[in-house]
Amino acid sequence: MDDHGRGPDPRPEGGPGGRPAPPEEAGPRPLPYEGVWRFTAPAVDTSVPQARHAVRDLLHRQGVPVSDDLAQGLLLIVSELVTNAVRHAALLSPVLGVEIAVGADWVRVSVEDNHPYRPTALEADHGRTGGRGLLLVREITREAGGVCDVEHTASGGKVIWAALPLKPARVR
Repeated sequence: MDDHGRGPDPRPEGGPGGRPAPPEEAGPRPLPYEGVWRFTAPAVDTSVPQARHAVRDLLHRQGVPVSDDLAQGLLLIVSELVTNAVRHAALLSPVLGVEIAVGADWVRVSVEDNHPYRPTALEADHGRTGGRGLLLVREITREAGGVCDVEHTASGGKVIWAALPLKPARVR
């Protein structure tokens, strides 16, 4: 995973693939765990646990101050978003992008694919066993006090993202 810059806001700068502010506008020095990391994965079922483990390992390696509950919610969001991309976008998007961005007060995860369909979180039929992934993502995000959205990319695809607030650990 590569570090592609830092930003003060959990919303993507300039939309998906936006660039961070120039250093002279960046403000105070970032915390050691701040940064943006991106990796790609094939749109296959095995990418779901691989993406979840990669995000978990990144949070741990960078020392991101996430509570166990927040980490579990974030990893469930990653699983749901990657699963949706694998199930619904693989035909037009054989590769998907996963991005983790961490600021001083938030962590954002996004999944990008090249399929033009923009899903919505609709109430699912209670008789169905599936179809509740985005509803679950919205609820986890809302309960954590975060925000999530679906945006079009410049290439005609979409990026679905969720940003959750961090409650930084006290420095002793």
